[in-house]
Amino acid sequence: MPIIYLSPSTQESNFYVNGGTEEEIMNQLADRMVPYLDASGIRYTRNTPSMTAATSIAASNAGNYDLHLALHSNAAPEGHYGEAQGSLVFYYPGSSRGERAAEIVADGLKAIYPRPNLVQTRSTTSIGEVRRVRAPSVFLEVAYHDNGEDAAWIKNNLDAIARNIVLSLTEYFGIPFFEEEQNRQGMVDVSWGVLNIRSQPDTSAPILAQAPDGAPLTILNASDGWYLVNYNGTLGYASAQFIDLD
Repeated sequence: MPIIYLSPSTQESNFYVNGGTEEEIMNQLADRMVPYLDASGIRYTRNTPSMTAATSIAASNAGNYDLHLALHSNAAPEGHYGEAQGSLVFYYPGSSRGERAAEIVADGLKAIYPRPNLVQTRSTTSIGEVRRVRAPSVFLEVAYHDNGEDAAWIKNNLDAIARNIVLSLTEYFGIPFFEEEQNRQGMVDVSWGVLNIRSQPDTSAPILAQAPDGAPLTILNASDGWYLVNYNGTLGYASAQFIDLD
């Protein structure tokens, strides 16, 4: 199953025009993402407000992540505060996976941002969390916190934005999106061999673990004949026909 490094802003001195800071609001956004990530089986490591961009980059590079996702809000240049609007999704030039992830996130945001024509993807080599991370990276500037309309949209739509971002992540990783966890108990029921736990709901997907007959597991969600399960700490998909529900 995919694992991301989730990096909400640590910029505590960037103030919203309607109150609060970029660090505060982006951590609230990350908080809202967590239930959707858990329900959809996307694992994550998250930075903390005490960290910096540099330590977040170091922590990301110390792991083996499928995507680095940085959450930020934007501000216009000095002398033009409040004049700009829109969402910007940055990726590293030449990173096909980063570009694809950025395009999917941007397309998702167009469905909920009030001015979809102002949602754009851009390549960059000037942002550390794009240039210096090993994993494919998406650096999201959700909207402009120095613009009253944008700042209000962010703060009033945190759950919708969080849901939208995770929905885009599931599209990128090729797995189903789920709203919440079921957390039902089940038991493997095979007449021979073992039950394969796979990275996607597909018989050709890589096998992450194998569960013997009678093995207990937790069913997090169900989709088209497959269960998203937790088997001894391994998250993956297993065919529903070989699992009995308690």
